[in-house]
Parts: sequence; structure tokens; C-alpha cells
Amino acid sequence: MRKTDTIPAPLLKTLKNIRPSQFREVDQVASDLHQKFFETFDCISCAKCCKSLGPRLTNRDIRVISVSLRMKTSDFFAKYLKTDEDGDYVFQSMPCPFLQKDNLCRIYSVRPQACREYPHTNQVGFLKNLNIHSLNYPLCPAVKFVMSELFKKYET
Repeated sequence: MRKTDTIPAPLLKTLKNIRPSQFREVDQVASDLHQKFFETFDCISCAKCCKSLGPRLTNRDIRVISVSLRMKTSDFFAKYLKTDEDGDYVFQSMPCPFLQKDNLCRIYSVRPQACREYPHTNQVGFLKNLNIHSLNYPLCPAVKFVMSELFKKYET
């Protein structure tokens, strides 16, 4: 990660200092900003998440994708997955093995839950997930937008 891509310290400090009594409000504002951003942004034009961030796959994800690909779960695991240092199932390498040259997902209808929920900016608990947003900030324009707009709204 380039230094210029890290979250500016004042932004992070402002978000960390928001009072718990404002958490629900922040969740709603973040969700609204998420919606606003995606009214004009097409993820397919970017796909940075698919090129460099690997999702954590659940057992359900693995079963559903395996069935879709008409593979045994054990064969799917051997071909595509590994266990990371946290004990989570992740892809053996990036970019995602299902990302096509046109940035479309070959398994879109059965993509992992983590991919469905990405970039997590419209979910309850926005401020409790600052560490996740911090990891996504350098890569995802939506995360940058939502966090920057929250900073403008809540800076003191």
C-alpha cells in the first residue's frame, strides 16, 4: 500500500471519536452515502477488490460454488482454496480465479457472501468495522467516498 493511499489521520481520528449515541445515525448516513455513490459508479469499471482482495469463503459458499461448477467440494478446495493464518478459507492466489478479462465474475450468481456484501459501507455497525474499512480504503472508491463524506459531516 502506498503511503498516499492510507487513511488520513484526521479522518480516522474523527470517525473514532464519534459518540456511541450517534452510531445509528452514522449507519444511516453511511448507507445513504453508499446508495448515492453506487447510483453513478459501476464496479465493473474498477474490480480492484477482485484483483487484490481475497474474500473469506464460508462452508456454505464452498458448497454452493462447488455444486455450481459441478465439482466435488474436495476438488474445489484443492484447485482454488487454502487456509490462511486465521484458519479462514481463501483463494490460493489473486486476482480471483473467477474474475474474467472483462471484469465480470464467472460465478456471480453464486459468488461468496463476502463478495455480495462488499464494500460493507451500507451495513449496520459501520464504525465498529473501521478496521475493515481501513483495509478497503486504498482500493475501493466507494469506501473512500463514504469515509470522506462522513469526515466532512462529523469533523469537529
